[in-house]
Amino acid sequence: MSKKITQTAGREQLGDFAPMFAHLNDDVLFGEVWNDPAISVKTRCIITVVSLMASGMTDSSLSYHLANAKANGVTKEEIAAIITHAAMYVGWPKAWAVFRLAKDVWNEQTGAVTEKEKYAASIFFPIGEPNPYGQYFVGNSYLAPVSTEQIPVFNVTFEPSCRNNWHIHDAKSGGGQMLICIGGRGYYQEWEKEAVELLPGSIVNIPAGVKHWHGAAPDSWFSHLAIEVPGEDCTTQWCEAVSDEDYCKLK
Repeated sequence: MSKKITQTAGREQLGDFAPMFAHLNDDVLFGEVWNDPAISVKTRCIITVVSLMASGMTDSSLSYHLANAKANGVTKEEIAAIITHAAMYVGWPKAWAVFRLAKDVWNEQTGAVTEKEKYAASIFFPIGEPNPYGQYFVGNSYLAPVSTEQIPVFNVTFEPSCRNNWHIHDAKSGGGQMLICIGGRGYYQEWEKEAVELLPGSIVNIPAGVKHWHGAAPDSWFSHLAIEVPGEDCTTQWCEAVSDEDYCKLK
């Protein structure tokens, strides 16, 4: 049986000023609704976090409910997927605001000893496993699924100096890719254009048919979420590697 949820903040903070509100908060909301056995406390925590995120509440109340979610079994991987899923419906700015709070709550860095571990502790999404598409990359990269439903979202992480080959996302209609940068420093370049520096928060929209590459800066790890834009007959055409000569021109 799950532990009983109790709350006294209403009476402690508003008992004299608003006794009815304090009663509704402590006795009805947390006393009755939160303890209704129809759904688990963990599920209620998730619903509450998403509801506050949707309404744009990113103050101490959300921090409390994120901590409550962690205390009731919501893992770092689960909250990352929950916020990402909700972002598709309520907006990216709200997701970024919630991630900043959640990252503090789920801060689990404990004596990282390798550069990979140190970097992994600095970003919210998991790094994942060695990239199964590694033959199309120069250097080491990693792939982690963030969401596999509706629109698939993957976190791609590059070690310093790692980059993928020039490639093209082909489609009969629609298609292309979106990159949302979440850690480190990297670059994106389209064919016959200058490379663009990418930092956390940078967003790249890549239309179908555009030849391009993306990857880490020479001196930094780099991660981005990769979102495949829906389309008809979508394929990826892998081309030549980015030459060391061209890559070394980047700073």
